[in-house]
Amino acid sequence: MLDVPPPRNYAELHLHLGGAVIPRILYSHLQRVKYDRMFPGQYELALQMLRRFPTYEKFERRLTKPCDTLTQYLEAHKITEPLQTVETLPYLLTRLLRGCYVFENLAYLELRHNPFYRIPKNTPDPEIRDRMHEVVTSLHFAAAASAREHPIVFTQILCMDSRLSVETNREIMALAVEMKEEVAAIDLAGPNEAYRERATELTGLLREAKEAGLKTTAHLYETPEGMIPEMLEFVDRIGHGIQIPLRAPRLLTEIARRGQCLEICPTSYLRTGTLKSYAELKPVFSTCFDLGIDIAVCTDNSGLHGVRLPAEFERLLTHKVISFKEMELCREASFKHAFRWGKNALA
Repeated sequence: MLDVPPPRNYAELHLHLGGAVIPRILYSHLQRVKYDRMFPGQYELALQMLRRFPTYEKFERRLTKPCDTLTQYLEAHKITEPLQTVETLPYLLTRLLRGCYVFENLAYLELRHNPFYRIPKNTPDPEIRDRMHEVVTSLHFAAAASAREHPIVFTQILCMDSRLSVETNREIMALAVEMKEEVAAIDLAGPNEAYRERATELTGLLREAKEAGLKTTAHLYETPEGMIPEMLEFVDRIGHGIQIPLRAPRLLTEIARRGQCLEICPTSYLRTGTLKSYAELKPVFSTCFDLGIDIAVCTDNSGLHGVRLPAEFERLLTHKVISFKEMELCREASFKHAFRWGKNALA
């Protein structure tokens, strides 16, 4: 693998499977299930979805509408996740990788997801680990099959969730330890409101992940509710982190010392109501650049946002948040902090 980014290519470090596939592909998938019975296991779900969203326009509006809070925003994933099962993931991932390669010029992709949300809800406890294993394996082999046509370095990040029990989150962590070839890291995601209520146990899970030898990232300081300083020392990268320079700049010196990178997803903050304009991100970037803190620009949910990674950079440039030189610094930081690129591949 290369140790430096190839010219004009991009690395995507923060993309959720639940929001990565564009609505048009998902809706076409529902119609194929209904008429062609391509995926029999999803026939009833497709009928329900198409009754709820009889036109593509209604489906798209629901998935892409701006929200007032992060919790409201995450409701869209409850629509997409049931469509992403072991039987459908190869079909959907192949189309996702095609778009990433053709339209985004991606050289590297870390796709994050929660495998628990992609297994049948009535799965008996003893079978949960095996069913989640199938989800991870399905994505791994689908990406490998697509690699010749769409040569992207692909890996997975498994998400623990603030809504799930400690036991279920530990199962996800154990799966990441077991499947280190397929999985590059563990993440903590979910509504930020639950972070404060469960700060001690969630911090404990991140500590356990580090002790197990896993790379870690976590959704932290995206919103005021997600400001949990004790978690920061247990993550290699900080998912979002925009509230640190905006509300807790005292923490930046330690973040710089640890060499942590912020995964900034510009359009997400407008969709969740966290920020009102791209311009509000300027102090986030300028403060981090001044202190030598790396920033990786990411899309978070590119399919639901209708904004691919090069367009995220373009919007930051258009709104004078960053310069072209700073854009290149962010692009290089993405490769530098990628968990499976170059020298990091065997770390």
